[in-house]
Amino acid sequence: MRFQILDIVPYVQNPVTGRLVSPAERLDQTVEFARRAERLGFDAFAVGERHAGRFLSSSPTVLLGAIAAVTSTIRLQTGVTVLSVLDPVRVAEDYATIDQLSRGRLDLTIGKGNEAAQFPLFGLEIDDQWELLADRYALLRRLWRETEVDWEATPYTRAQRGTTTLPRPYAGAPRVWHGSATTLASAALAARWGDPLFSANAIQPLHNYAVLVQHYRDEVARRGHDPRFAYVGAGAGALFIADTTQQARELYGPVYEALIAATNVPGNNSPFRDIDHAIAEGPALVGSPQQVIDKIGRFHGALGHDLQSISLPTTLPVEQQVELVERFAAEVAPVARREFPSTLWGQGDPYALRPAVSGGVEADAAAIVDAASAPVGRLAESQGAAR
Repeated sequence: MRFQILDIVPYVQNPVTGRLVSPAERLDQTVEFARRAERLGFDAFAVGERHAGRFLSSSPTVLLGAIAAVTSTIRLQTGVTVLSVLDPVRVAEDYATIDQLSRGRLDLTIGKGNEAAQFPLFGLEIDDQWELLADRYALLRRLWRETEVDWEATPYTRAQRGTTTLPRPYAGAPRVWHGSATTLASAALAARWGDPLFSANAIQPLHNYAVLVQHYRDEVARRGHDPRFAYVGAGAGALFIADTTQQARELYGPVYEALIAATNVPGNNSPFRDIDHAIAEGPALVGSPQQVIDKIGRFHGALGHDLQSISLPTTLPVEQQVELVERFAAEVAPVARREFPSTLWGQGDPYALRPAVSGGVEADAAAIVDAASAPVGRLAESQGAAR
């Protein structure tokens, strides 16, 4: 199993103490935690994108550019890039720039987002959200794989005539994941292209996400893609580790319950009534290290996922967040890596080679460009390792 830290950069006060840091400090925390994640051996760091509500993640490309400049090995991801409201030409340009700055460490995650209020901000209709996502992704794929692209106008994208976006990606098109939270549509889109799926696994009961993942795997098989590369990522609820479950409940329970009461809005509401309910039946990773390991094992039993994402309780003082992430890296991650092995970003994964390629050595890069651009089915012919 691989591990990611996701920060959607919520900007809310601690509901118990009323503490609220400045926007500059909050953004600096995001960059610093990416540096810390790399030092602690996390595989990836992701930045969310929100255009409505109390978030500072409206410009994830700027944040990821800052992170690329202060890291050297950790994968950079998004969670998610809200492609439904974005111009695919600009997405191709911006994220290829990050891919170049990071020397091929980008993995993009796309989705339609879960904020209904974002669509009117961009002059779009929410009823078109799935068509917008599918059409704009089809164009983005071509822009990253081809030069002089011709594209006929649709109700959701503008026509392109001989378009070549610059910069080009560092060493072939980056891997694209599809974020899926509440419907089968994103799972089906991921399977259509043979791309990996990222299950939110953050608000609804685990069974609901298991249905999405199974639909994805069924569709991957139906479309003839190699199941070895049908990687799955999974989010989680809040992370809070203490020596005992009782201690974790007492320390974090009041904060969790106050946040849930303050942020339960239609379409983004939690069915878990209190911290005990969230620990017992929800996705919250709250408890002792062993309890967190067991919860991730329960996720894996239902989802069979390769990448586990965690999110820190960012309303807490940064010192507490540091302690949590260090305990996770030392006491939880090594056990889960051993018990749930995966080839993601390792031997048998063609995208694992992208960061190792020098952008100045075209002969070496050519093989990776070909591999990263090939259909998943063709890659299977040359990859022998099983997941």
